[in-house]
Formats: sequence, structure tokens, C-alpha cells
Amino acid sequence: MGRQGFVTAALDAKLLTQHGLGMTALDLATRENQRVDDAGAERVASLMQRRLTGESVARIIGEREFYGLGFALNAATLEPRPDTELLVDLALGAMSAAGRLLDLGTGSGCIPISILANMDGISAVAVELSTQALEAARANMVRHGVMARMTLIEGNWFDSLPPGQFDLIVSNPPYIASATVETLAGEVRDFDPRLALDGGPDGLAPYRIIARQSVGWLTENGQVLVEIGHDQGAAVSALFLEAGFEEVRVHQDLAGLDRVVRAHHVKGGVKRG
Repeated sequence: MGRQGFVTAALDAKLLTQHGLGMTALDLATRENQRVDDAGAERVASLMQRRLTGESVARIIGEREFYGLGFALNAATLEPRPDTELLVDLALGAMSAAGRLLDLGTGSGCIPISILANMDGISAVAVELSTQALEAARANMVRHGVMARMTLIEGNWFDSLPPGQFDLIVSNPPYIASATVETLAGEVRDFDPRLALDGGPDGLAPYRIIARQSVGWLTENGQVLVEIGHDQGAAVSALFLEAGFEEVRVHQDLAGLDRVVRAHHVKGGVKRG
């Protein structure tokens, strides 16, 4: 462990110093002996103090890199994790030219924006319950030039969607069991939004909604891709199979842990309702 219990203490200090002084990494390396004025020193000290409370560097800076792109964050957005990049990889492989994508619980918009930024010709609709999170998603849409191909909708899951069908539905829903949220690491428990973590008593409540209702919004042979907790592969797969989906498969991340469930909608094979 590093100083104050942070493994990345030295890197954290470097990044926060850059941010507090408005410098690039090159600036910091070439001007390390330059005297910092009192205002600059106070800004850096304030940022360091926030880090000591457990707040992540990305939250302090207000930005996190995901799939090679920078995404603005705010208090209502989940901080994107590298594990979620598998969902983007699979989505890019599943989408066809001119396809339509639906993202449920978009948060910062990192998933659909990353997909659109890496595949021309497709469009996306992204649904989010939090007005504040939508503000971050909108800013990120503008930043990455996908506004013409992406629509944001404020609402709860499928409730506010206008009629239409999608070739692919993706989601990184809340999947932590309610009682487990309080046991998470402080950096997550105290700073990630509860709305983006709490998946109900058993962590599966969002998957029940998605499995039950997705069929009404999918084209024939459309697919669903959902991120899951490492121990939820069998349970989430069972929900999609019980709803009548076919070719249900669990995909592992780079650490070999269950991370994404894929399910196919085959005409005539999926229960409605």
C-alpha cells in the first residue's frame, strides 16, 4: 500500500497537481522546480484533502477515460470502469450498418457514445432517470460529436420510450444487492450514486424488467447485452431464458470473471408481457 493507504498515491498526487495548477504532464515534468503561488498551492491542497476522504481522482477532476475517450462526470453519474469496455466491444460486433441502439440507464452516456464514435451510420436512444446525469450525458454527446445520431430521454427504463424498435438493447444497470451496498469500498459506497448501484434485495430487479420488456422493443433477431456482477451469470441468464430468449450466453472479462450476458430475440420464441 502507498502512503495514507492509497496504492496509487504518487500518481494521484501528480494528476491532482496537474489539475490544480492547470498544467499538462509535460508542463509538470519541465517546470517541477518552478515556485507555485499561494492560490495554486491552496487549490492543490484542497484537491489532496478531497482524495484523503476517499473520493476518486476521476471524480475530483470531473472526468474519466473510457474506451479511449474522455467523459465528464458529476455526482449523479457512475464512474465508468474498464470492465464495461467489454460491453462496448460486444455491441460493436453485434451492430449492423444503419442499426438502432437503445441504452437503458445511460448515466454519463459512455456506452452509447463510445459505440457511436466507433461506428458510423448507426443511431442511439439513451434513457436515464436522473436529470443531473442527463446533463453530463448531453455534454459528452456534444464533446464527441454524436448529437445528430443520439437522442436522450428522461425516464425509468422503458416507461417513457416512444414506439419503435431497436436492433440492440444494452445496459449496465444497478446490480448490487441493497444490503451489500453498505459493505462496498468507501470510494464506491460514499461517492458513486446509490441509484446506479442498488439493484434491489437480490440485485436482480433491473434484469427482471429488461428481460420481461425488451421483446416489445427489439427487431426480429435483435439482441440484448447487459453487464452483470461476477456471480450473477447463471441467475441473469435464467431470467432471459425464462422470458423466452434464445442463444443466451455469458461473456467473461479479461480477468476471467462473468461480466456480460447476451440474449437473442428470435421471432415467435419470446414471451410477451
